Amino acid sequence: MISPTSNLTHHFLLAMPAMADPNFARTVTYIAEHNEQGALGIIINRPIDMTLATLFERIDLPLDAADIAGLPVFFGGPVQTDRGFVLHRPAGDWHSSLKVADEVAMTSSKDILQALGSAGEPHEVLVALGYAGWSAGQLEQELAENAWLTVPADMAIIFETPPEERFAATMQLLGIDYARLSDVAGHA
Repeated sequence: MISPTSNLTHHFLLAMPAMADPNFARTVTYIAEHNEQGALGIIINRPIDMTLATLFERIDLPLDAADIAGLPVFFGGPVQTDRGFVLHRPAGDWHSSLKVADEVAMTSSKDILQALGSAGEPHEVLVALGYAGWSAGQLEQELAENAWLTVPADMAIIFETPPEERFAATMQLLGIDYARLSDVAGHA
């Protein structure tokens, strides 16, 4: 059972230098849900070569909110990469939403994309293809193996910091210089 102190919902996971999985090397993952069944999150610092304009064209949705057309689409993780997920603030009321915190939700239904395309709402969004998922106990095992650092999430990093600066900004939350991290565990 996940104890309240080890529940990483609404936290960031930072990949350690020794992360062997190329899907997660130098990533920041926002954890949207963590419970006894496992965990799921969205990588927030890996934009792909696609804009919202291109995505909307591919899924045949109108994009009238021109100010968001150039926003990048992100690689959210290696699970269901053909499916879109929208991390957004405010949480709102959408068909398939997972409310993460008071002001933040992750939605996978088309209604949020329709609202985004027509009215540019919600204002703060990160659109990703795919997600990161862990089965029961898998994330805890990876944490025990020092694969990740964790820190409470700061929404300014997701919604106000350029993608290429998010990793360093998250490390700063911990007061750590990534260049000084070793890729092997050691003892004093």
